[in-house]
Amino acid sequence: MKLPLTIHQARLGAAEFKVIRPARPPERAVLFDDAWYLNAYVDQESARLMAGLWTLAASSPRSLIHLPLRGSRPGTESRGLDLVLLHHSLQFAPSRWKEVRGRLGPGRPHSVALPVADPDIDHAALHHAENLDVFRQHLHAETLFVTGSAKVFRATAGVFRQVAEEGPGHVRDGSRHGHYCVQVRCGDARARDIHVEYTDEWAA
Repeated sequence: MKLPLTIHQARLGAAEFKVIRPARPPERAVLFDDAWYLNAYVDQESARLMAGLWTLAASSPRSLIHLPLRGSRPGTESRGLDLVLLHHSLQFAPSRWKEVRGRLGPGRPHSVALPVADPDIDHAALHHAENLDVFRQHLHAETLFVTGSAKVFRATAGVFRQVAEEGPGHVRDGSRHGHYCVQVRCGDARARDIHVEYTDEWAA
C-alpha cells in the first residue's frame, strides 16, 4: 500500500516537532466524543487510510500522526474530533498541540510504502492483565490523542483493514440488518474503547 503524505515541521522554542498528515484528508470519516464510547464513522476509503496511518504510527516513533477529522457526524450537526497518534517515547504534552498546529505550514509531499497484511501478532496476549502494550488517551483542543507502543499500533491497524474489507458487503446485505462495527480495545481502565462503524450514509 502506497500512502501519500504531507510532512510538516513546527518549532516551539528549542523544540522541533515533525507532524505527518495524509496528503488528502478523508471526506467520509468522523470521530465523535459520546458519553460511553469514542465513535468513529468511516467509509471504505477512509478505513483503509486509517489502517495505513496506524501502521505508520508504529514505525514513526519521533512523529505526530495527525488525521484531520473535525466535521459533521452523519445525520447531525455535531462537531467531531481530530485524531493524533503518537509513540509513547515521544512524551509529547497535548497542551502544546494547539500551538504546534498553529505553526504548521503547507508542508512537503512524501509517500511511503506500507505492508498490506497484518504482521505476526499475538492478539490474545494484548488482553492479558500483565500486558503493558495499551493505549493512553487525552482529549485536548478538539483532538483525541492516542499514545501507544509500536506493537499495539501495528495490531490495531488490522481493525481498520477489517472494516474496509468486510464493512461494505455486510452493510449492503439486507439479511444482516445493515450494521457493521468493531471495537478498538484500549486496554487501559482510564481510557474508553473506540467504536468504529462502517457507513454508506453521510450528511450532505
